[in-house]
Amino acid sequence: MASVVHLIRHGEVDNPHHTVYADLPCFYLSRRGRRQAAWAGNHLAPRPIEAVYSSPLDRAVETAGVIAARRGLEVETVPDLTEWALMGRWSGLPWPDLDSHFPGELEVYLTRPLEMDFTPESVGQLADRVGGAVSSLAAAHPAGEIAVVSHQDAIQAARLLLTGSSLRLLHETKPRHCEIITLNRGEAWRETSRLAPDF
Repeated sequence: MASVVHLIRHGEVDNPHHTVYADLPCFYLSRRGRRQAAWAGNHLAPRPIEAVYSSPLDRAVETAGVIAARRGLEVETVPDLTEWALMGRWSGLPWPDLDSHFPGELEVYLTRPLEMDFTPESVGQLADRVGGAVSSLAAAHPAGEIAVVSHQDAIQAARLLLTGSSLRLLHETKPRHCEIITLNRGEAWRETSRLAPDF
C-alpha cells in the first residue's frame, strides 16, 4: 500500500453570491484560492509524490493542477472523489435561503448529520465512497506518496472512516481550504500531520 496519502481540500472558490455550488460547472478558484493552491504546491514540491488525483469538479481540478505542475505530473480525475450528493439537493441556492426552501434541513446537517433522512447519500455512504477510492488509489502506489484533492465533507468523512474515528465528528475540525492532511498507512491508517495556509 502507499506509505503516505496527502488529502487536500480545494482552494477558496470565487462565489460572491454564497451559492451552494455542489457539482455546478464554472465555479473556479478565487484569487485567494489560487494563492492557497500555490501554497499547497510549494509545500508538497519536495515530497516524492508519484501521482495527483482529483475530484472531477472544476475547483478541485484547478487546485490539483497547480500541485501536479510542481512535480511535472498530470492530474487524474476520479469520479468517486466528487462532492457529497447532499449538496446536489441544495444546488444553486444561496446558503442564507436554504431554510426557506428546505425548512430545518440545514440545522439537521449542522447538528445531527447522521440523522438526515432527506439526503440522497448518507454520511456513511459518503465515507465509504471516498474512503474506498482513497484506499484503492493508495493500493496502486505501494510504498509511494500520492496527493488526493477533493471537497470538505468528502475529505472529512473519508478521514474519519480510514482512521477509525466516529462519523459523528463530521463537523469537528473540518479541513480548511488547501489544508493538507497527511495519512500514513501501515497495518492501519494513521494521521501524521495537518497543515493549512494562514490566509
